Amino acid sequence: MTGGTWERWAAEHTTAVRDAGRWRAPRDFDAAGPEGKLAPDGRPVVSFASNDYLGLTQHPDVVAAAHRALDRWGTGSGSARLIVGSRPVHSDLEAALARWKGEESAVLFPTGFAANLGTLTTFASSDVLLCSDELNHASIIDGCRLSRARVEVFAHRDVDALERRLCERHEPRAIVVSDTVFSMDGDTADVDALAAVCERHDALLVLDEAHAVLGPQLDHGELRGVTHLRVGTLSKTLGALGGFVAGPRALTDLIVNRARPYIFTTAPTPADSAAALAALQVLRSAEGDALVARLRRHVEALRPAHPSPIVPVLLGDEQRALDAAAALLERGLLVPAIRPPTVAPGTSRLRVALSAAHTDEQVAALAGALRQVVRA
Repeated sequence: MTGGTWERWAAEHTTAVRDAGRWRAPRDFDAAGPEGKLAPDGRPVVSFASNDYLGLTQHPDVVAAAHRALDRWGTGSGSARLIVGSRPVHSDLEAALARWKGEESAVLFPTGFAANLGTLTTFASSDVLLCSDELNHASIIDGCRLSRARVEVFAHRDVDALERRLCERHEPRAIVVSDTVFSMDGDTADVDALAAVCERHDALLVLDEAHAVLGPQLDHGELRGVTHLRVGTLSKTLGALGGFVAGPRALTDLIVNRARPYIFTTAPTPADSAAALAALQVLRSAEGDALVARLRRHVEALRPAHPSPIVPVLLGDEQRALDAAAALLERGLLVPAIRPPTVAPGTSRLRVALSAAHTDEQVAALAGALRQVVRA
């Protein structure tokens, strides 16, 4: 091969993406909260694109906790948890997360993506049937691909189809994995039905609760009798960075000893973990209840009875979605167009992400602008 083989390959693929109109690049957003300046021209905008659902990235107690951790432990952990990277704040956060979820224990990961990879590759061996909802997050999809299990994708929220696959399986063990709130549609899984199917077939139920700030809220009783693990993120509801999995200690201890994204990754930064711990304390207080209620009110103002702060505006055509996003940006409202390959062809949309940090006036302005833009 000549020295230019990979350069030519990259150029061809770059051209293909550009010609399809799907080339993307990050834009700097200079902001602390929903309002800020967007590159490249520094225009002031209100963002409806963040997953900081309760606005806790800016909460003074959360910021102060991160500062204290920086002063005590510095910027990084310096090693993986099983070597010398574990700090007291990591153990404190794991204990608090387990209490929050009503589970025996929890294990921290650097990201929610890594938590799904680590969980699924730990348990999904070659003698396992792994059943995954077709609209699961990319981290679940990649965890399925990296596992050694036979993977069966079932139609979105189709519990009957799931049960048929479990009935037909030849493997001695099975895993069912699903988001509880789906990241592009903002709809929810029927967790009770999933749990019932898993109980009948003695399957491990893995639930990703990353976006479940408004529910479904599960207590341990709802999953009693079902072997389960609950994956979460620290970067959305809790406004920090990291991921975790919570469940029976017999399973979480095995994750610590088998999950490659845990064993071979530097521990989460002390500042991020301290911020998440402080955010969890806010969430579980009267102030947290008020923030959740405020977020619920914003959702009701935009789309009554919708179950999550992720509100899709389906437009179908890619160009129509791009044009709508551009029209909103001209009004100072940042709402991204979501299109293939993130979503299926013909389902391009605007994805509105609401936060308790938004004001009532900002949400009202968005609702009015959407009526004008979508109607046009």
